[in-house]
Amino acid sequence: MNYHCPKFYMNKAPNAYQIIDHGPKPFVINIAQATKQNKTFRTAIWTGDFMQLTLMCIPVGSDIGLEIHPHLDQFIHIEKGLGIVKMGARKNDLCFQRNVGDGYAFVIPAGTWHNLINTGEIPLKLYSIYAPPQHPKGTVHLTKADAEADEHSY
Repeated sequence: MNYHCPKFYMNKAPNAYQIIDHGPKPFVINIAQATKQNKTFRTAIWTGDFMQLTLMCIPVGSDIGLEIHPHLDQFIHIEKGLGIVKMGARKNDLCFQRNVGDGYAFVIPAGTWHNLINTGEIPLKLYSIYAPPQHPKGTVHLTKADAEADEHSY
């Protein structure tokens, strides 16, 4: 495979990344900076055959939404904000609950119901790794409503 050197495409604002999906090419990014600057509910920034990296911004009082991924594992790292993660084997029994905040990470095993709720006073900024990918390459959901509408279409 012939690789081209990946580039950071800069917006007019200093140090602001233009977020596009760079996968499956080699890629380097200041993930903390990119995550904190992200204002979209979900944006895929790298999609390969076996993994996907997304940035997320969960508004105050909102959540990711109760969901399950039967055939993939998920890793989430909180860069900024406060929340509560809930997980369980059944949709109506989320017996695993932990408060999370800046610097926390958690893993959601395949087949586990889960939700992450923003309990803080600022938007919750995080990045998520899906293995294998969950969303089509280049996915951008400006809002949770956009994400929910897109989920129904695929």
